[in-house]
Amino acid sequence: MTTSLRDSAVQSKSQHAYAWISEKIRTREFEPGHRLVLSALADELQVSVVPVREAIRQLEAEGMVTYERNVGAKVTMHNRNAYFETMEIVATLEAAATALSAPHLGAEDFAAARELNRQMQQLDIATEPEEFTRLNQQFHEVLFNKCPNSRLMKLLREQWQQLNYHRVSTFRYVPQRASKSVAEHAQLVDLMEAGADADYLSRKALEHRMATARSYRETTEPNNTATDSYQ
Repeated sequence: MTTSLRDSAVQSKSQHAYAWISEKIRTREFEPGHRLVLSALADELQVSVVPVREAIRQLEAEGMVTYERNVGAKVTMHNRNAYFETMEIVATLEAAATALSAPHLGAEDFAAARELNRQMQQLDIATEPEEFTRLNQQFHEVLFNKCPNSRLMKLLREQWQQLNYHRVSTFRYVPQRASKSVAEHAQLVDLMEAGADADYLSRKALEHRMATARSYRETTEPNNTATDSYQ
């Protein structure tokens, strides 16, 4: 095997290892503080340690894994304030991306957004919060996906990934926000289709995201009787 082919094979295995490990972390199969033993992970994935090490390095760069001297790699412990800061960052970046994307959206995009919102409206949030969250992310991606600023999009997707690490579904903890969120979605699509001013669109998108963030934070405060997503 040539050097280039060998490097390509390692990279492919590394990407597979990254996807597998990050999913275990996101779904809590690997809880915060869980020790990531490279040899054990390699055996599980049936690969050498090399691609696993590369995957761990990538996860460490993204903040999902922490390396401790004389201990090794561990799933990063949650930092409550850092999580809410990430929610605020996502809200700010997404609002800007949505406003920039608006002029580039067409009838098919708006129809797709409305269909996703319709599906969200029909869900039973009490039993399907994860599906609601999945559709919610797809909805917002339709609206901001045509943002022409590639660096902004890269930052936004990186921060989304951080949120996906910290929780599976925000709406599991704030089901009361679901109906309001759907109504705000409909208003946002109408404004975008009507060609509303970019600054106004950005402000409405930001208000929408921050309303969910505030609701979630209030519900999961340590002195609140609701279940805390960090436990």
